[in-house]
Amino acid sequence: MLIKVKVKPRSNEEKVEKINNKEYIINLKESPENNKANNRLINLLAKEFKADARTIKIKNPKSRRSKA
Repeated sequence: MLIKVKVKPRSNEEKVEKINNKEYIINLKESPENNKANNRLINLLAKEFKADARTIKIKNPKSRRSKA
């Protein structure tokens, strides 16, 4: 499954907001340095979709708008 994700790093709270079946806005407390935000994003998506974190890939890890 391929979804579009807009990530907002350095937010006050972490939340996953579903726009529709294929688009999400995700607020992360982590900063984008040293892959911290990407790792947290993978863990949140794994929890949201009840999947193993090792199966989730980020297509464009340097962008705030990405596909996972």
